Amino acid sequence: MAVADSGAEPTVIADRLDIIYKVIAGQGGKGTAATALRRIMKRQDRPTIREVHAVKNVSFTAYKGDAIGVIGRNGSGKSTMLRAIAGLLPPAAGAVYTGGRPSLLGVNAAMMNDLTGDRNVVLGCLAMGMSTAEIQRRYDEIVDFSGIGDFIDLPMSTYSSGMAARLKFAIASAKTHDILLVDEALATGDAEFRVRSERKIKELRDQAGTVFLVSHSLEVVQETCNRALWLDAGVLKLDGPVEEVVAAYIKSTRG
Repeated sequence: MAVADSGAEPTVIADRLDIIYKVIAGQGGKGTAATALRRIMKRQDRPTIREVHAVKNVSFTAYKGDAIGVIGRNGSGKSTMLRAIAGLLPPAAGAVYTGGRPSLLGVNAAMMNDLTGDRNVVLGCLAMGMSTAEIQRRYDEIVDFSGIGDFIDLPMSTYSSGMAARLKFAIASAKTHDILLVDEALATGDAEFRVRSERKIKELRDQAGTVFLVSHSLEVVQETCNRALWLDAGVLKLDGPVEEVVAAYIKSTRG
């Protein structure tokens, strides 16, 4: 387990964390009429339910000032672990302790598609506890950072996935968070936005917050984070300095 400098304040402690959730086993379709008909013909009253053990006995401690990249193959439990830290998934065993309010930012973070970007900025900032005066003071900065220009006055339903992700990140990063959880949100932006996002994450880290970043881009993780967690099939394989963990992960993929 990585060790912080003496006197560093813990912000997240995962103690032998296990996350298990239930899914409907594949029946050749996803909830379609054809799937239902096949179940009826086979006299199956209910679809098969199976359990997925997504996170297995994971323990680590994060500290103020940490920017932690979470890496691993698809299905390794990265996003599930972030949702558990955010309090959105209950542990099947173990526990997560947080010394602040975690804020989860992901590509699928809730936004109101029928409302304009302008209204989403206001509502998003209010949801983070910002005052009306703070929102007015930071509004132009948020819009400029997102880079969506005149689209701010159009409904979110007209946005591309990249535009929506940029606006979500701009809103979330307008406030200093005790614990900011970023799930693949940087992957949908262009190169210029990625540079701005990396700079913003470093600012949040310097302001004594803690940032977790789930990303398949090892380059982004190396440029943004000081530490990394490598998950493999739900198991924490390695926790340490980002360059060391990324190098070990790359070596495993080539083996």
